[in-house]
Amino acid sequence: MDVLRIDNLFARRSIRAFTAEPVDPSQVEVLLQAAMAAPSAGNRKPWHFVVVTDARMREALVQVHPHAKMAAESPVAIVPCGEPSLSFPGHPDYWIQDLAAATENVLLAATGLGLASVWCGVHPVPERVEAVRRVLGIPGNVTPFALIAIGHAAEHKEPRTQYDALRVHRERW
Repeated sequence: MDVLRIDNLFARRSIRAFTAEPVDPSQVEVLLQAAMAAPSAGNRKPWHFVVVTDARMREALVQVHPHAKMAAESPVAIVPCGEPSLSFPGHPDYWIQDLAAATENVLLAATGLGLASVWCGVHPVPERVEAVRRVLGIPGNVTPFALIAIGHAAEHKEPRTQYDALRVHRERW
């Protein structure tokens, strides 16, 4: 398993169509290990992860998230959540960066494992946060950050880079 190859950065694409083929539980474990290998401010690790494999639960998530319809057909959804009280002292919003890093690690690890994925944002949309919290029984001190649909791709997208030299500034703006 060569999850960290540089070409996985370019091969990682948002896939919104999945086959019915199940994801091996050992692969889900690797995805969670990858998530928790992410950097976090002060190594505070303010994260929790809800793994959703039950079709009815995934359908309930789809009902409350207008852009996550593909989670109904993906065999796995992972919902990274942040616990702001664990954020770096004096910087209560650093948990957001920490969860973004963990979420990207899941996406890259999925690509490395031959799986497909798509990141659907939850935070900072208050009505999505509350709806996902309600569906999954997430306590009030924990904030659902995203919903990641994961499975085997039923569509193919070519690797690419979105490099734009006009967005690069050297030394100063």
